[in-house]
Amino acid sequence: MKPFIQAVLDFLSPPLCHICRSFIQGAGELHICTECRDRLPLVKPPLCKICGIPFIGAGGNHICGQCQTEPPHFDSALAHLLYEESARDLIHSFKYSHKTHLRRPLALLALEGLTEFISDRTPDVIIPVPLHRSRLRSRGFNQAVLLGELFSSRLSVPMLIDGLRRTRQTEPQIELSADDRRINVKGAFAINRLGGILEKRILLLDDVMTTGSTVNECAKVLKKAGADSVIVVTLARTAK
Repeated sequence: MKPFIQAVLDFLSPPLCHICRSFIQGAGELHICTECRDRLPLVKPPLCKICGIPFIGAGGNHICGQCQTEPPHFDSALAHLLYEESARDLIHSFKYSHKTHLRRPLALLALEGLTEFISDRTPDVIIPVPLHRSRLRSRGFNQAVLLGELFSSRLSVPMLIDGLRRTRQTEPQIELSADDRRINVKGAFAINRLGGILEKRILLLDDVMTTGSTVNECAKVLKKAGADSVIVVTLARTAK
């Protein structure tokens, strides 16, 4: 874009940081200022090699006790952001305040940290974690699908929107203990399109991973349907 035209656009609609709302010269695609980017809480090694949970302290990546005791149905999982501070605020605004334009900076931020992890595992298809139709109706969108559109475009991996379906409404996971979360989602997912899953390497996409109960139940169904592998990618995850 020509400098004069860009200057006029910046005057009419100044690019503001999505976090601190300050003006950004040359905002680029993210519209997050350097100071706020530097303060974003990131998932950093050492991590569990399977579920991706970060460990406190030094050392190398290894398998956590939970994954050794009860190996999950997915093969590996990774998030780019910790679900706290400004990252949590951005995701909350995206999901619950209908600020769907935030899908772009959130997806692009995640891809900065996750593209190598994803490319190394060569997924055939992206499947977003589905919402139940009643929740989709009340919210108006599935945040995983909106994110998946950008992931699919940037990674050149097709997205299968209706690969999975939610068979029943479940309680919001945020209110539940780890054990109750597993019970809450047990049997809550089913295959919608077997042909897009059989012998495929699946990238299962969601916004946040906490205990992993939801994505693990999805992965269980996908593996039973003949998926070759399932990796889980989320924008953010809790640290414990």
